[in-house]
Amino acid sequence: MGGRVKLIRKALGITQEQLAQRLGVGKTALSMIETGKTRLSTRNRNILIQELNVNPNWLETGKGEIFNADPALSASFGHSSEMTMPLQSVPLYSIEATAGLVPLFEQQELHNPINYIHIPNLPKCDGAIYVAGDSMYPLLKSGDIVLYKQLHDVNDIFWGDMYLLSIDLDGEEYVTVKYIQHSDRKGYIKLVSQNPHHADKEIELSRIRAIALVKASIRMNSMR
Repeated sequence: MGGRVKLIRKALGITQEQLAQRLGVGKTALSMIETGKTRLSTRNRNILIQELNVNPNWLETGKGEIFNADPALSASFGHSSEMTMPLQSVPLYSIEATAGLVPLFEQQELHNPINYIHIPNLPKCDGAIYVAGDSMYPLLKSGDIVLYKQLHDVNDIFWGDMYLLSIDLDGEEYVTVKYIQHSDRKGYIKLVSQNPHHADKEIELSRIRAIALVKASIRMNSMR
């Protein structure tokens, strides 16, 4: 199956780094999957099928067509029903300046962005912020930028995707980026980190004060 993952990437015309980011794994881990040294996880298999329109029969057997639909529709790494924009100017905000994620989401038009990010071929994004902390390392590190699309209803969550969240912790706002997965406890969700040193955490849905789907990330590398 690993060799077929590489064929998917080649058919989409993307790099290992881009596919690794969409699958939520490191580039080295993806390389091991492509060479057959590591098995494709159920979560990553579902991403390939549900979000990149990969034909599940082809993925298992190598028979038939690679994609269920035009692969160009999947190249944005968003959900297959989304339309990409040739170019958009995404406002970059400082949540310190806006006093948190909740005020920013509730009255975004009242907050001045610190800059704009011009990026092509992405689904519509509402804004961007800097990441703090190392819970999603090495996929994201402190100082990276995530571009997001705000959700207005927690029932619209796509399980297994990466989200920007504001969580109420004893009256204080805690802003984080995490994968969201199902919990066996009713009324709870599971927050999962990329960093293996961070344990999974279950929280009540009612404690989510703001939520946005992470559409893309940007890493600033200094050249010396």
